[in-house]
Amino acid sequence: MTHTREIPRDTTDLDIPNRLLLGPGPSNADPRVLQKMSVPLLGHLDPVFLTLMNRIQELLRYTFETTNPLTLAVPGTGTAAMEAAVANLVEPGDRVLVCVNGYFGMRISEMARRYGADVRVISKPWGQVFSLDDIRQALAARQEKLVALVHAETSTGALQPLEGIADLVHAQDGLLLVDAVTSLGGLPVSVDRLEVDACYSGAQKNLSCPPGLSPLTFSPAAEARLQNRHSPVTSFYLDLTLLGKYWGAERQYHHTAPISTAYGLFAALRLVAEEGLEQRWERHRFFARRLWEGLQGLGLEFHVPEAHRLPTLTTVCIPQGVDDLLTRQKLLQEYGIEIGGGLGELKGKVWRIGLMGYNARQESVDRLLDALRFLLGK
Repeated sequence: MTHTREIPRDTTDLDIPNRLLLGPGPSNADPRVLQKMSVPLLGHLDPVFLTLMNRIQELLRYTFETTNPLTLAVPGTGTAAMEAAVANLVEPGDRVLVCVNGYFGMRISEMARRYGADVRVISKPWGQVFSLDDIRQALAARQEKLVALVHAETSTGALQPLEGIADLVHAQDGLLLVDAVTSLGGLPVSVDRLEVDACYSGAQKNLSCPPGLSPLTFSPAAEARLQNRHSPVTSFYLDLTLLGKYWGAERQYHHTAPISTAYGLFAALRLVAEEGLEQRWERHRFFARRLWEGLQGLGLEFHVPEAHRLPTLTTVCIPQGVDDLLTRQKLLQEYGIEIGGGLGELKGKVWRIGLMGYNARQESVDRLLDALRFLLGK
């Protein structure tokens, strides 16, 4: 039998538009990051690449505000880092408490169930945050091996206070897991000061790097839990006992690293250090306030009260009579600006506007406000 191989009808190049990405992520990559990603490839065990890995770890510790030895970048998006944290700390039958006030808290609980945990969920309406009393009361009901919550809930725009939570969790020998996907690099995460045991993030938001490598750090207590497991980590690819040997002194082969993405993450983290954490946090707060003032001037309202509103991602209530999808389509097609729609319970109710990393600047605020002013007839 003869087989023919037909050439695809369209082999022309695709013209990629230059969008202003003001949605929940990705944000626009810093041009200096993209430039660094275009340099020649190295082997994943090349001495120069191994030096770059060491530098990435040092910069990640700075950005996480930690001295944790087990700090690395998981190959994959933020969801891979989330799953790595859960897969390595959860064994079948473990009691796990997940604080759910949005979509990504729900995702943590689903992952924990899939790894066999005895999951208990406490909930808040989407956009609200948990108090210390909420968590204290939940922990009084039973002892938990792991407590998980989202620091910056991307689906709602709410910023969860972390002060004092670790004390409650550690008092019953539990570990605290924190999702910092939309906060790392734009807001204080303070892993060591707040005694967070496991924390993960993504590269494509406040770090302004293309997705593909995701920061993760484990405290010595979390690392000890990992080393003393009764069963192997179910996921081979995300097993930190193996990944740690690739990122550690052993340099034991585990996978072929995404070389160009590592270049980009290194460049992005260098920019964080050059700017300085405090200055970077203040920049995000400053331009968030400028955005909020402008949105209020257009008569728009916010889903989250200012006391718990994320500077990096703002949820705006869609005005009555305004077509959600049509407005976002016009923003994209006529103005080259992307914003996000609502997710889960907030679908069709809010717009999600990100000012993250490279995009946290006056030009981004002005372009969006001018476009919305025209589209909303203000």
